[in-house]
Amino acid sequence: MDNISKLLDQVKDGFATLNVGDKYKKQALGFLKEWLEDEQFSEYRPQIEHLITNKYWDYLLDSFYQIIPFGTGGKRGEVGVGPNRINPWTIKSSCQGHSQFLLKHYDEDAKKRGVVVAYDVREFFSNKYLNDNLSNPVKNLTCKDLAEDCAEVYTGNGIKVYIFDSIRSTPELSFAIRYLNAVGGSMISASHNPPEHNGQKIYDEYGGQLIPPDDEKLVKEVTEYMSKIEEMSFVQAQGKGLITFIGKEIDEAYLKNFSEISLSKNRDVKIVYTPLHGTGLTNVFAALESVGFKPDKDPKTSFSSGKFENITFNIPNPEVEQSFETSLKYAKEVNADLLLSSDPDSDRFGAMVKHNGKWVFLNGNEIAVILSEYIIQKRADKRNKGIMIKTAVTTDLMREICEKNNIHLIGDLLVGYKYVGEEMNKLERQGRVDDVILSCEESHGYLIGTYARDKDGAAPAVLFSELAAELKQKNQTPIDFLNQIYAKYGYFRNYLTEIRLPGAEGKAQIDKIQNSLRTTPPSSFGRFNVSRFEDYLNRKPIVSETDAASKNVLAFHLEPVTGTLSLKITVRPSRTEPKIKMYFEIGSEPFKEENFEDVKGQIEEILHELEKDFMQTCYRIIGIDFPDRGFLLFWQLPLQSKLRYFEVEEKVLELKNVTDKKERKEKLMEMLAFLGSDPIKKVDKAFIAEYQKPIEEYLEL
Repeated sequence: MDNISKLLDQVKDGFATLNVGDKYKKQALGFLKEWLEDEQFSEYRPQIEHLITNKYWDYLLDSFYQIIPFGTGGKRGEVGVGPNRINPWTIKSSCQGHSQFLLKHYDEDAKKRGVVVAYDVREFFSNKYLNDNLSNPVKNLTCKDLAEDCAEVYTGNGIKVYIFDSIRSTPELSFAIRYLNAVGGSMISASHNPPEHNGQKIYDEYGGQLIPPDDEKLVKEVTEYMSKIEEMSFVQAQGKGLITFIGKEIDEAYLKNFSEISLSKNRDVKIVYTPLHGTGLTNVFAALESVGFKPDKDPKTSFSSGKFENITFNIPNPEVEQSFETSLKYAKEVNADLLLSSDPDSDRFGAMVKHNGKWVFLNGNEIAVILSEYIIQKRADKRNKGIMIKTAVTTDLMREICEKNNIHLIGDLLVGYKYVGEEMNKLERQGRVDDVILSCEESHGYLIGTYARDKDGAAPAVLFSELAAELKQKNQTPIDFLNQIYAKYGYFRNYLTEIRLPGAEGKAQIDKIQNSLRTTPPSSFGRFNVSRFEDYLNRKPIVSETDAASKNVLAFHLEPVTGTLSLKITVRPSRTEPKIKMYFEIGSEPFKEENFEDVKGQIEEILHELEKDFMQTCYRIIGIDFPDRGFLLFWQLPLQSKLRYFEVEEKVLELKNVTDKKERKEKLMEMLAFLGSDPIKKVDKAFIAEYQKPIEEYLEL
C-alpha cells in the first residue's frame, strides 16, 4: 500500500503540471487508485506503473478520467489500459451490466432466448506508451478475443449465447437477433475508427441499438449497480450447452432479403468492390453475387486486416474520399464503371462512379438522394407511395423529393440509426412497417426495407448497382442521374467538417464551444444573418441524461442570400469520438440543367465563405487564432496537430539546406511523424497555397 501511495503522489504532482480542470484530475486519481488497489486489475498494474514511471501524464489522465461512455453507436475508442480505454475489463463490465439489464427486463426469458454476439477484423498491437516487455492484457487483442470475453460474461450470468463462427457484419447481427428471436446482441467493432481503436455496440430484441431511457438504464447497470463480473469459461459454457455457433443458416436467410428488395433485372455493369480490409465480403459482396452481379474484388484491400494497411491514412471510412485511393487504381486497371466500398463492420456504403472518363466521389447525402429518386421512379405506379425516414442532419433535398412525389417523410430524427430503428418499431406496432421503402443518414448509412434495424452496406450496393446498369444502357451514369435530380428539385450542397479535440482538455474545449453557441448564439456569421436558432434541448420531454446528450444539438437557420433557397448549420459534439461536428447545408431553387455548373460554382463560393466565418467563430470561443490555410489541411486532423504543423513548417523549409537527399527525406518524415500515416498528403494543399509547390517538389525529393 505504501508503494501505491507513493505512485499516487507522483501522479498527483504530475497532473498538477497539466492545464486541465481539477474535476478531471480528481476523477482520474480516483480511478487510478481503484485500478492499483483492486485485485481484479492486477494484470493491468505493471503497465500503469510503467506509465507513471515514464511520466506520461497526459496519456494517463486521458486513460483514467472517466469510464468510456456510451454514444450514439455504443462505446468505442482507443485500446489501452484504464476505464477510458477499450480493454477486456471495460468490455466485460459492459456485458455484465447488459446481462443485469436483460435479467431485470426479461427474467428467465433472457436466459432462454439468449443474445447474439458478432465481431469484425480489428486487432490491437501496441503503442508508444505501453511496454511490450511487461504484462500487457491488450497486446494483440482481437475482436474475436473480446467477443469470447462477452460470451463468458453472458453465460456466467446464465444467458444463452449465439456466436458467429467467424467475422460478420453489423447488419447481419441485427438481422440475426430478429431471426433467432433473441433478447439482444453485442457487436465487437469500432466501425470506421482508426486501427488503434475498438469498441462494442449493444442491441435490443428488435435488432436496433438502445435508445433513451433504456440506454441510460444500461449505463447505470455498468457504472453504478455492477459489483462483480460473473464469468464462465468459454469451454465450460460450451459443455453446458450455453454457447451455440451460428453461420451458414443465418447467412442464407439474410441474403434472401436482397432478391426481395431488388427493383431491376439489369446487371450489365462492371463493379469493383473493396471491403476496406473489413467484413464486407460476407454481406456486400455476397449480396451482389446473390442477385446476379459479378463484382470484382480489389486484391490489395479485400483481405481481412485490423491494420487497414493499404488504406490511405489507415482510415477505413467511405465518408473519406482518400479511402478509395488504393482500390481506385485497380478499378482503373480493369476499366470498371463503379467502385463500391464499405467500412470494417460493413454497415456504411460508399461509391465512386466513372463519369465522362473521370472518377467522381459521392458523399452520403448524394447517395441518399440518388436512392430516393430511383426507388420513387420504380414505384411510380404504386397506389401506396410509401414512407422514407431520415435524420435531421441528412439532406433536406430528400424532403423536397418526398413532398413532390407524395411520399411521407419522417425527417427530423436525432442523429444515430437507433432512432431510425425505433421509428420502424413504432410503425410495426401500427401495422405499417412494410410501407417503409428507404431509411438513411448522411454518414453513408442506408437500409432498404425493414429486415434489420440498423443500416446495411449491402442493400444500397444492390440498388445503386441496378440503377447504374439501367443508366449504362442509355449511355448515362449515376452522376447524370444526380444532376437531373438537382435541376428538377434544386441543388443542395451538404458539407461536414469538425474540430477534433482529444483528451480531457479537449472535452472541456468541446463543451465550451457548444455552451457558448447555446447561451449566447451569434446573430450573424460574417455577412450571413441568423433568422432562426434551434436548440434541440428544447425538444421535451428529456427522459434521461442520455436523451439530453443526444439532444445536445444546435441548428442555425440563416437568411437566404442571392442564389440560395436555404442555409443551415447544425452543430453537435460526437458521443463516440473526441470532436465537435458541423453540418452545412445550402439549397437552391430548381434550375435548367444546362445551368448546373454555374449554380454549383456559386453555391461552392458561398459555402467556403460560410465555413470560414462560422469555424472562426468557434475557434475564437476557445482562444485559437486559426490561419486561413488551416482549412486546407486534412479535415480529420486534431486541432493541436493542425496548429503544430504551422509551427513546424518553417523548419521544413530549412531542410533545403540539407545536402544529402536521403537525409533530407528522413528528417522531413521525422518532423511530420506527429501527423500519423501519409503525413505529406495531409498537409500538402496548405503548403502549396503558400509556396506554389508540393512539399516533395519544393524540397527536390
